[in-house]
Amino acid sequence: MFTTIAVPAAQTKASAVPEREVLRRRNEELEKELKKSIEREEKMKEELNKTWERLRVAEEAEERLCSQLGEFEAEAVDQARIYRTRIHTLMDQLSMAQKLLQSGQITIPDSQ
Repeated sequence: MFTTIAVPAAQTKASAVPEREVLRRRNEELEKELKKSIEREEKMKEELNKTWERLRVAEEAEERLCSQLGEFEAEAVDQARIYRTRIHTLMDQLSMAQKLLQSGQITIPDSQ
């Protein structure tokens, strides 16, 4: 099986001028498209840079928040320890008061 290739017949100068004009116009169109493409690329680069900057700011904020959260957690643990110690102290005092009352060493005056 053979493929055929079309070969244009020899052109005269008169028909070559319109072809040259067609090529010139096509070239202009391609140059315009290239210019638009370059402009789109520049816009996309700017948008990418803006997005990258927003990401950087968000990551810094996340780091600060994580640091603050860690500080709050440490403070909460300290407060819980203090609270627990206070509860144990009060329980011990209450237990001691109950023992004293049961032993009869302390009498509670009548409120009448």
